[in-house]
Formats: sequence, C-alpha cells, structure tokens
Amino acid sequence: MDVQPACQVLRTEAALRQAVARWRMAGPPVALVPTMGALHEGHLALIRAGAAGGAQVVVSIFVNPKQFGPNEDFTAYPRTEAMDVALAAGAGAALVFAPGVEVIYPAGFATTVRVGGLSEGLCGAQRPGHFDGVATVVTKLLLLCLPDAAYFGEKDFQQLQLVRRLAADLNIPVRIEGIPTVREADGLAMSSRNRFLTADQRRIAPLLAGVLHDIALALAQDGARVAAELAAGRRRLLAAGFDPVDLEVRAPADLAPLERVTGEARVLAAAWLGRTRLIDNVAILPGSGSFAAG
Repeated sequence: MDVQPACQVLRTEAALRQAVARWRMAGPPVALVPTMGALHEGHLALIRAGAAGGAQVVVSIFVNPKQFGPNEDFTAYPRTEAMDVALAAGAGAALVFAPGVEVIYPAGFATTVRVGGLSEGLCGAQRPGHFDGVATVVTKLLLLCLPDAAYFGEKDFQQLQLVRRLAADLNIPVRIEGIPTVREADGLAMSSRNRFLTADQRRIAPLLAGVLHDIALALAQDGARVAAELAAGRRRLLAAGFDPVDLEVRAPADLAPLERVTGEARVLAAAWLGRTRLIDNVAILPGSGSFAAG
C-alpha cells in the first residue's frame, strides 16, 4: 500500500486559492517557501521557520525555465518530487504547490518583471536574464498564494534583496524573511547543485566558504584592504581549481560595490568548480573583529 504524504499536493491556481481561502477563514497566518525542488536541509530550515510561528506553510516546487539561460542546466536540474513532498511534510509544510509550466506561464504569457539596479552585476552579469525570470516567477507565486510571509535563504543574497525590493515596489503585502545559510559540517553552503560535484571537487568545494570567512575577518579588522583581500582570495581559489571566480564586497541593502568597508557589508562569491557553479556570501561586521556566516 502506498503511504500518502502528510500534506496536500496541489497543481492548479484554483486549488491553491481555495486552500488558502479556507485557512484565512480559520485564522492562521500563511507562509510561502518558494523552491525548485531537490530539497535539502537549507530548504527545510525555511519551512521550519515558517511553521514555527503557527503558520500554514505552502512549499512551491517549480523548476522555472525563465531563470535558466540557453546553455544552463534546466534539463539536468534534479527533479525529485516524491522525496521533496515527504521532506516538506516532515518539516511542517501544510501543502505543496507543484504546478506545471502551463499553469505558471499559460499560452500568450507576455509579462516580465524586472528589478533595476539589484538585478545588475554579480549573478545578474554572469547570467543575463536570470533575475528577470526569478522576479517574474516570485511575483506570480506571491500573488497566487498571498502569504503573510515568504521565506528565502541568505545563501542567494542578491536574490533575497531583489525579492525584498520587488515586494516593496509593487506593494505586495508580504513580509520577506531571510534565513541564515545552512552549511555542511565542513562549511560548504548547502545547494541542490552540490550533487553535481565529483568526489575530488566536493573535497575542494569548502574552500570557497573558507576564503570568504578569511576575507570577512580581515576586512572586519581593516576595512581599507578590500582590493588586496579580494585579490588574495581569488588567487587561492584559482590555485585550488575554481575557475572562473567572482569575488566582490557589496553594501547589503542596495548591493552597491564597496572599495572600503566602513559599515556592515557582504563579501559575495560565485565560482565554477568543474561544471558546477557555487555561490556563497558572508556578512562583515566592522569594528568587531568578526564576521557572520550568512
């Protein structure tokens, strides 16, 4: 006998709106955790955070074609829905919204949401059109679900700030919550793409977090050394086998580039290890002589 998951799996707009409407009548808040599936402990931390306040948590699973470039891994991206549903239920999700592409982008769909400024540079420069796809699908999911809060991981820090901006600019009545990055025991930020690493690459991969931590600690002590610390970090990563490597220090609110750290800042990285692109970031806390993994 098949064991049924402890949460509903809905696939249409009408079914999702009906479920949320019933919750609204009963009174509990609603939380949304947008994902592309292939859930790991980082996603589960978002679900638990949403459920902790007594909210009914909707987990969306949708591999969004609009955020993948023509030579990226849309086809290869892992799709593990049955396992994802079980994991989401175990973490406290009330339902999983797993629509087909035709539900999110029906015939004749012609609208793109673009967030200026925050979508430029960093991952936006390396992946043209990526953040337009992210902004469009997140806007749709927020409007479909109309949650009280939506939860995003700080590992994708540029994405988190972009989503905060679009929700504010479009007057979407939702609280955007950022949850600290969940890491493996050796410091590697958890990601669905980590499974693409070979055994040798997986051994090397934690160096990315180590370099970020070292840069953040150095800049917390001397904020004038941005260029020197970034250059040293790039050299270490390239020598280890990462290539190409993008390391930058940015202001957290608007992601403006910083040549000197005088207040809170973030050091962000995007680096390829073989065919796998890894991203990570760490908060710099100047004057404290420390950093915060984020």
